[in-house]
Amino acid sequence: MPFTSTINPVLFHLGPLEIRYYGIVYALGFLSAVPYLKWVNKRGILKLSDDDIYDLVFYMMLGTLVGGRLFSTLIWYPSHYLSNPLEIFMIWKGGMAFHGSFIGVVLGTWWGCREKGIDLGRMLDITCLPFVFFLGVGRLANFVNGELYGPVTDAKWCVNFPNVEGCRHPYQLYSALKRFLMVPLLILLYRRPHKDGFVFVMMGLMFGVGRFMLDFWREDSLYYGLSIGQWSSVAVFGIFGSIAVKYYREDLKGLVTSWKRPKPQ
Repeated sequence: MPFTSTINPVLFHLGPLEIRYYGIVYALGFLSAVPYLKWVNKRGILKLSDDDIYDLVFYMMLGTLVGGRLFSTLIWYPSHYLSNPLEIFMIWKGGMAFHGSFIGVVLGTWWGCREKGIDLGRMLDITCLPFVFFLGVGRLANFVNGELYGPVTDAKWCVNFPNVEGCRHPYQLYSALKRFLMVPLLILLYRRPHKDGFVFVMMGLMFGVGRFMLDFWREDSLYYGLSIGQWSSVAVFGIFGSIAVKYYREDLKGLVTSWKRPKPQ
């Protein structure tokens, strides 16, 4: 049976301020980064002071917010935000582009690692796991907001979103599931012997392929037959594929060998 979404995206109000699920997801993601990095630090994987961790999380947060918002305002919806400039700062209502957040958090992490003298590849491997998980939760918040839906369909699991014509593919749930499935795969990769940065590079390849395929079930404007997200994913896959071949050839060979190795009888 088709589902009709009546979920209020506003959890509660603090005076004139709306506390939305979308904003809470981002807040929880950044707040959880501190205890996560402290836990990693205690295991001896990193050697950071508490101040180092706070600074790193700040750089990551700043990069994520600025990158995601700039990509959304300048690439996805420039005319809307130029007509409503104050909405640029209302990130709790949605409008954080994945590719922009991805670039932003990498740049923020790079800057923090540069300031603290930390190996960038190792830090990216460590932080990409919670990053992917909270991106999945963020897609659930997109579902609550009634945004990023798919095309009209007669599938039994289609969803009627508020103020949207027709029953739609719940693209947000497809995307959330993809990201949640990526987490255990990345954990398995992390537990294998690998060169620093390899897990992060594999994450980039997964995102490039997964986003490209899933966006056929997302309603977007097309440019030469593909959406902006798909063209961006082609670029992501090309960049990370080149990095993997150039710097992580032995890790890739190890993966292929382990898959081909016969199972013990």
